[in-house]
Amino acid sequence: MDDLGPPVTPRGPTQWFFDAWSRVYDAPLVQRLTYRPVHDAIVRALASRHPRRVLDLACGTGILTARLREAFGGGRVAGCDFSRGMLARAAARRPGGAWVQADAQRLPFRDGVFDAVVCTEALHWFPDQVRALAECRRVLAPDGRVLVALVNVPAEPIGDAVRVVSQVVGQPFRWPTRDGMRVLFAAAGFEVEAQRRIFRLPGGLLLPPVLTTGVPRAGGA
Repeated sequence: MDDLGPPVTPRGPTQWFFDAWSRVYDAPLVQRLTYRPVHDAIVRALASRHPRRVLDLACGTGILTARLREAFGGGRVAGCDFSRGMLARAAARRPGGAWVQADAQRLPFRDGVFDAVVCTEALHWFPDQVRALAECRRVLAPDGRVLVALVNVPAEPIGDAVRVVSQVVGQPFRWPTRDGMRVLFAAAGFEVEAQRRIFRLPGGLLLPPVLTTGVPRAGGA
């Protein structure tokens, strides 16, 4: 039937939540325990390719964005985030960068303009994860890479339970399993090149982050 209207996008977290989180995001303990190990893994994974055009999707206050600019000097690294609060802090502390406020499911970039897209500890917040990954594929060059790091739960029931609790508190998110990540990547037009567990204490022992690297599948999504 044609009168059903467009598909409804699942409800996601609200922007104020991330604006508030931006106030503590840069705290040394938060960075050391949560984000630094993941950022280190991203930089190591990209070192051999030395990409010149990189998108840091859901960049937060731009800490990884700045590291990527230093590591791959002479290239163009853009930071994109849903939260204006995060980007305001990124621009204030790291002026002169390319900071873009946008929804990951509707990226304001041309097709094929990036050699790499990185996304750390954020995909679980995206209401439509396949659509966001498909946007990553769209803006990637044919030989580009997408690198996504987030907690991968050991079993689907754990992810389902976390989803229910997050919905109750009004900020819904979903952690996939490793196999679930492969399914998401395939649905968005990627082949999974590698999956690596990231060592992180203390929470990483029970809920480890995993870095999944994908390459655009030949012939489209």
